[in-house]
Amino acid sequence: MNPDRPYAAFFYGTLMHPEILKRVIGNDGTHLKICSAILLDHTRHQIKHADYPAVIPYSKSKSLFNRELSPEDKSVRGSLVTGLSESDVQLLDVFEGDYTRDLVPVHPISPYSTLAPHPPGAHQNQSIPAAVPHTHSPSTLPRPILAHTYVWCQPVQQLAPRLWSFDDFVNNSAWKWVGVGASGNTEYKEVDKRRERGGFITRCGDHKI
Repeated sequence: MNPDRPYAAFFYGTLMHPEILKRVIGNDGTHLKICSAILLDHTRHQIKHADYPAVIPYSKSKSLFNRELSPEDKSVRGSLVTGLSESDVQLLDVFEGDYTRDLVPVHPISPYSTLAPHPPGAHQNQSIPAAVPHTHSPSTLPRPILAHTYVWCQPVQQLAPRLWSFDDFVNNSAWKWVGVGASGNTEYKEVDKRRERGGFITRCGDHKI
């Protein structure tokens, strides 16, 4: 890693929620910019017995379906976040233990905004910019940006043959990840432990922590 270079990352699951992202990186995120973005030719799956999803290339997920997916279903909408520091990314790597961090081309589909906190009573995904209408053709989308994203590296059999919905997560499960309900969430255990020790887990191989 280059400590002086800011990083761009594409988030498609729990980390699309601004409060969860700030909880993981341990700061208020005022140095970050965020916009809606789309990753083509990938699918976002519900992981069995988990709140969070996994992304894999459609070439690998075809076996989970008994039909050809529509262009929308084999595209992943998420948030593109720029300005991440090396320490931010190291903590994200700890948090994303079952994934590899890969560079992928994502297309921004909204203007950038700041990672501002949502006011009390606001809908929890209000801080995520709304996407503009678009087609699924790379030639008609904005120029892609290479961004880091976390790709599932465990057996495909651990994924359900259905697509994960961020709106469903916000409505049904986000309470376990933000606010009072997050106090007993073990998904934060390793990243909190690493921050308290003031160090980071050594990376092994190309991607895996």
